[in-house]
Amino acid sequence: MPVRRRRRPRRILKGLLIAPLVLALVSIALVLALRWIDPPSSSVMIQHQIAGWWQGQPPPLVHHEWVPWERIPPVVALAVIAAEDQRFPDHKGFDLIEMRKAWAAHQAGGRLRGASTLSQQVAKNLFLWHGRSWLRKGLEAWFTALIEYLWPKTRILEIYLNIAEFGPDTYGVGAASWRYFQRPVEALGPAEAAQLAAVLPNPQGYRVQDPSPAVKRRATWIRTQMDRLGGVRYLERL
Repeated sequence: MPVRRRRRPRRILKGLLIAPLVLALVSIALVLALRWIDPPSSSVMIQHQIAGWWQGQPPPLVHHEWVPWERIPPVVALAVIAAEDQRFPDHKGFDLIEMRKAWAAHQAGGRLRGASTLSQQVAKNLFLWHGRSWLRKGLEAWFTALIEYLWPKTRILEIYLNIAEFGPDTYGVGAASWRYFQRPVEALGPAEAAQLAAVLPNPQGYRVQDPSPAVKRRATWIRTQMDRLGGVRYLERL
């Protein structure tokens, strides 16, 4: 067998071994850079724009306005934590308690509900694609671990608040505040913050404007949870 033919499988094997290492290093560098650089968009927003272009929808396809952490009212941050991830200051990206509860409920015959933390939601919304697969879940876990290790909690929350979907074509608290309350996010109070957080589980079905009874009940529950957590002093734990 010619020497060139014998070397080809070795090169392929070497490439298969090196490629994951290169991808891992690139992802680490990207996440580290985003500790200081504000992402202009997210994977979910880009996918939404591409789908809109493909379907011939008129612009703007995405409403988005970046708001730095210093301009986001504490009640808005607290409302999102109260609604989505009350153990956010304490876990390392994965809420094992909620995961066990979700699995136990499923074993008892209930629907398998999600138990994603804010960190996991940032990982999949910022870097990944729609859909369910083991590859996607593995990448979500990898990016979640990187985010938790390389970013402070306030940075995780800042990016979440700026890329989360709050309604059709509307991403981030900056755009949502203008679209639904006709005012900058700095002017929002606890009631508006809870109303925004109430739609996060289903921003395509729930509405900030003209909220359904279910959304109103959830907003009331969020206000109660905000008080139960101790108010904005809770954010001192971040």
